[in-house]
Amino acid sequence: MISAFTGTQIRAAEQPLLDAGEGAVLMQRAAHGLANAVVNELRSEGRRLYGSSVTVLAGKGNNGGDGLFAAAILARRGMRTTAVLTAGSAHPGALGAFGAAGGRIHVLDENNAEELAVLIAGDDVVIDAILGTGARGGLGGPAAELIVALQELRPNVVVACDVPSGVDADTGEVHWPVLTARLTVAFGAVKAGLMADPGEGCAGRVLPVPIGMEDSLPPPALRRFSVRDVAAVLPNPGRRAHKYTRGVLGIVAGSERYTGAAALSVEAASVAGAGMVRYLGPETVARQVLERTPEAIWEPGEPGRVQAWLLGPGLNGTEQLQRARDVLAAASDAGQPAVVDAGALELLPERCPPHWILTPHAGELAALLGRGEVRVTREDVESRTLHFVRLAAEHTGAVVLLKGATTLIASPSGAVFSQSEGCPWMSTAGSGDVLGGILGALAATYAESGMDDDGRFAAQGIGPEERWAAVAAVGASIHGMAGSAASAGGPLAASDIVRAVPGVYRALMEHRTR
Repeated sequence: MISAFTGTQIRAAEQPLLDAGEGAVLMQRAAHGLANAVVNELRSEGRRLYGSSVTVLAGKGNNGGDGLFAAAILARRGMRTTAVLTAGSAHPGALGAFGAAGGRIHVLDENNAEELAVLIAGDDVVIDAILGTGARGGLGGPAAELIVALQELRPNVVVACDVPSGVDADTGEVHWPVLTARLTVAFGAVKAGLMADPGEGCAGRVLPVPIGMEDSLPPPALRRFSVRDVAAVLPNPGRRAHKYTRGVLGIVAGSERYTGAAALSVEAASVAGAGMVRYLGPETVARQVLERTPEAIWEPGEPGRVQAWLLGPGLNGTEQLQRARDVLAAASDAGQPAVVDAGALELLPERCPPHWILTPHAGELAALLGRGEVRVTREDVESRTLHFVRLAAEHTGAVVLLKGATTLIASPSGAVFSQSEGCPWMSTAGSGDVLGGILGALAATYAESGMDDDGRFAAQGIGPEERWAAVAAVGASIHGMAGSAASAGGPLAASDIVRAVPGVYRALMEHRTR
């Protein structure tokens, strides 16, 4: 499991080491990790190290010192190295080591930003070491002008030192301009802002580099399941399993206008592990649902046994909205888990049970917060996703899954998960309906088993108050993996994601046996 920490947490963990005179040791470890990452990146492209060129954009703080020490190491390995001092000065020891290794130095000023950008853009590697985790706000003056010019010129390889300059290490908020990195080398631990949009979109791949203070870190601010983690917690039916032990999901979705939403969510739930799916909706919609998924059961009246609910995909019309209201009230009274999406989000009570999973996109999250008199726009949410998903979980009392390129899942307990296995081609009509079906199937399965203190989540150290957020993270991960597999780098339809789900499950089960 990848854990992410805020910059405040990292600095708090470093402080005792720095007081003991070990700050220089931490910097040297960071520099060696950064230098090795640059070497490996060049080798992965088949480039020779000797004679390759690297420029480090060095700020005046420790982040700039890390970059300069790394560049000195690279110079001693035969690379042509240049430093651009973006603040006129730099860490004295690191600057001295860089000069002793034969590096060239330029000082950025108000007159040479564009000239230096043209010079730098042709290098094999650019290291962004201007601002570190302690920075607040973005770049200004000549440094901002330099980064704007470089972003337009698109250098071959950009490696960010700990965090891309301008990305808030705690929240992922971006203060433009930012030089988009191919690789971010994170010292000690991954920063929370590198696993939340929009910051993750600027960071490229993230490589954690241990520097010796990891054992002193407090609990993480954010976590991400790996493939191995998902495989470890995924339900696996036993020899004597039957449809009720597998979990029965009730679905209120679709309408005469949006029949596809019901068909997709029911089919996705059926292939994602649910033992049975009961559909509640108009007969005209049910015909199309059953044509696609004959295993499902249409419930024109009171449904039979149900262990969890999915409500909302394609919901429209007075009759369907009333069904959803009735089911929400009944689920609340019975203590049943529910996945609430799209049209059903408007039907939520003021306070939800903690085992309900809400699945808004950014615009729906803004509307959800607006019900509690938090006035925000979709653009506000997209610029501070981590902040607002936490706020929504706090205000609603439910688990909130904010859909996006990076999916964030916040528990009302404060725990946050981040998953990012999907691809841009998944931004297509019906993709969210498929996610709803997967989440609903998992909710039904875990409602029957898996939440006990001797269950799979407990074995992974996930406490009771975090487990429903973890269920949502598993669903988001499976959805992303299925979409990426179905896409294989090209366009897809939501139906393609559904067809890829069983293959993802098989791969995860095989992974568990390795």
